[in-house]
Amino acid sequence: MSLKEKIKGDFIEAFRQKDGDKKAVLSMINSDIKNAEIEFKLRDKGLADDKVVEIIRRNIKQRKDAIDKYQQGGREELAEKEQKEMDILKVYLPAELSSEKIREVAEKVVQESNVQDMSQMGMVMGNVMKELKGQVDGNIVRKIVTELLQK
Repeated sequence: MSLKEKIKGDFIEAFRQKDGDKKAVLSMINSDIKNAEIEFKLRDKGLADDKVVEIIRRNIKQRKDAIDKYQQGGREELAEKEQKEMDILKVYLPAELSSEKIREVAEKVVQESNVQDMSQMGMVMGNVMKELKGQVDGNIVRKIVTELLQK
């Protein structure tokens, strides 16, 4: 079963269970998936799981940003709502790799690329993210790559 099908099935189940929060979040994700399929002309084939994961990660990032803004504005009730939605979305992400595994891949990329300083950080980041596609948060990778290149 593809990730898209799982989300669609969970949406139907949330609808049956009258779980309004989950239904709303999954409805929005289904809409984002359909929009991406239209944009990439994949209506017949459907979106691959890695693209669905990207959509989910983008939605999680939006919620993290909203949580920060709501907390700064003293709107804890809205921050809690965004947190609940983010928790619903996180269920659909693949398990993230450990920092040690990310560091191993980053070190390998740095050695293979023969990178010496921060000026080539973008190239290293791109290669690491390509190799670990969909399995890591870019902020964690950036932190590790920065540490490696500043040595």
